[in-house]
Amino acid sequence: MDTAIATQHESRSSLLPMAIIGMLFFIFGFVTWLNGALIPFLQTICDLTAFQAMLVASAFYIAYTVMALPMAAIIERTGYKNGMALGLALVGVGALIFIPAAYSRIFGVFLLAQFVVGSGLTILQTASNPYIVRVGSPDTAAVRICIMGLLNKGAGIVAPLVFAALVLGGITGISDAELSALSATAKDAKLDELAGQLVSPYIGMAILAVILAVAMTFAPLPDIEDEAVAGQENAEVTLAGLMKFPQLILGSVALFFYVGVEVIAGDAIGLLGRQAGMDTAEAAVLTSYTMIFMVLGYIYGTIAIPRFISQQTALMISAVLGLVFTALVMTGSMESAALSAATLSQFGLPEVPNAVFFVALLGFANAMCWPAIWPLALEGLGKFTSKGSALLIMGISGAAVMPPLYGHFADTGDGQLAYLIAIPAYLFILFYALKGHKLRSWK
Repeated sequence: MDTAIATQHESRSSLLPMAIIGMLFFIFGFVTWLNGALIPFLQTICDLTAFQAMLVASAFYIAYTVMALPMAAIIERTGYKNGMALGLALVGVGALIFIPAAYSRIFGVFLLAQFVVGSGLTILQTASNPYIVRVGSPDTAAVRICIMGLLNKGAGIVAPLVFAALVLGGITGISDAELSALSATAKDAKLDELAGQLVSPYIGMAILAVILAVAMTFAPLPDIEDEAVAGQENAEVTLAGLMKFPQLILGSVALFFYVGVEVIAGDAIGLLGRQAGMDTAEAAVLTSYTMIFMVLGYIYGTIAIPRFISQQTALMISAVLGLVFTALVMTGSMESAALSAATLSQFGLPEVPNAVFFVALLGFANAMCWPAIWPLALEGLGKFTSKGSALLIMGISGAAVMPPLYGHFADTGDGQLAYLIAIPAYLFILFYALKGHKLRSWK
């Protein structure tokens, strides 16, 4: 009886912090998955190859590697709550840089804006993920992260649609064929008009981010301090000290591969759509298809963990599904749309080729990776948790490395067969699910 009362009290006491962090997950989900719409958009207005277009993702995600440890140091000084406020403010600054980028149509300025926004999200991720893991029972950590994932990926469904409505709404004549038929002067004017559509939405994003940063400063969010576990009482928390935790190091590698394939599925789906003959406006909303299946995956995880399957079993299932769906992407038809006609089109969504549909299904396979890897990797870290979280955040750099590699293979070969890059990634995730997370020494 006492245990039940304690559990209920824990649930009530974590409800408000979860609601506040949930708002943050929605925000950085919205900002993150705008990339899926930005990539084909910037490919058009800046006249980019597939490799160059995927640098939009690289500039965003490389911030997680460059800034993770500095941001972890900031969190140690300021606490979780003030760190999150700073992260929101940085997102606002990055959004403002999109304004000169849009007016100049200089690709490098867009990349700078992406890096600054990514830096803001780095501190938000570094603070919020361990917070959610530690705000309740360790056994239900994956469920709490699933709930956050629902908000994050729900924002991913909305973001491309909002982008299309605010930026592409009312603009016609932007297919590759229509643009190539224009004179150089007329094409330049059309692209300037298209780029100018970015200004108002990003001004709005900047204002909202600053308002939320101020609100976060006064939010009733208690700080959670890392506690030492047995044998760590006198241990010095250093980066080198993290190397004695195989489950953490291998978990960071698993996250590297997971985030790489997640971003390829979410952001590069638009490039594959364009290869199939879709125009810029149609390709810009394809990220929503992947996010729909990710949301379904999170719902499945919220219901199944830990009632029916463990966190590690969920990760194993995700890896196997990733391997299967990747094989189907590579072999699926680029002409037939039978699969989406029988499923998504029943809900009013446009049909897509079967190969593109299987890319969207990778969203379902990927959904359980992030929620399962985090608690498995942080288990037993004690006072090393904050620095361990920063190391895991650095694993997000997989999204800076793997998508451009995909873009290179798509440019030099076939965008469909380029998904072969995902196979070794899912194989490593499978290894981590079966064995890697259990290791407690390197011997």
